[in-house]
Amino acid sequence: MKQTIILAIGCIALAALAAGCGSRSKKAEAAADEAALKAEQDSIAAVQNQKKAEEIMKTLPEEPVFCIVTNLGTIKVKLYSKTPKHRDNFEKLALSGFYDGLLFHRVINGFMIQGGDPNTRDKSPEGKRLYGQGGPGYTVPAEFVPEYRHKKGALAAARRGDAANPMRESSGSQFYLVQDEAACSQLDGGYTVYGETVEGLDVIDRIAAVATDGRDCPVNEVVIKKVILDEASK
Repeated sequence: MKQTIILAIGCIALAALAAGCGSRSKKAEAAADEAALKAEQDSIAAVQNQKKAEEIMKTLPEEPVFCIVTNLGTIKVKLYSKTPKHRDNFEKLALSGFYDGLLFHRVINGFMIQGGDPNTRDKSPEGKRLYGQGGPGYTVPAEFVPEYRHKKGALAAARRGDAANPMRESSGSQFYLVQDEAACSQLDGGYTVYGETVEGLDVIDRIAAVATDGRDCPVNEVVIKKVILDEASK
């Protein structure tokens, strides 16, 4: 009798376990399906946004002004006409919403502030280790123009070092804004400067002054809420 009871209990337990596994499997499948659907929707939206951006770009002046709207204020930057590859790339990314929600992930007071890395969407400890390494999947050929210097407020493209990047190609999305001209002048001729700040130098100073950790990442997030076309350039 005892053996019968034990066997019955064992069968019930196995049935419950199988039901539980089945339930978890269904949940996992549903989660995977949901993730796949979201990825497909995001991909479609990205294509639509890019097409819309390309249409708008056709109407822009040679040196358009964009507003980098952050949680610490707005910085207005003018893009240079003599660096067309960088200008067009920034326009495309800004108009398609690529920069919206990203962070200024590297801030050095007395030097510059850097942002535009899509990896900064991941706020987890593991994700933070990859800050500074992300991009849209391509680089932009260098466009060195002697008259475009690292003056205060200059907009320039970040890039990998010379050893890994002898052609000095720019990151596809990461940029920096000069806070201190004297400290950044050494970068002239080595990094592509493709714009300048026309309003908001005080905001650059405000961002540069925030507390940072050992990796020069702000302790409290400095968020690029959005990058939009200035009314005067529409």
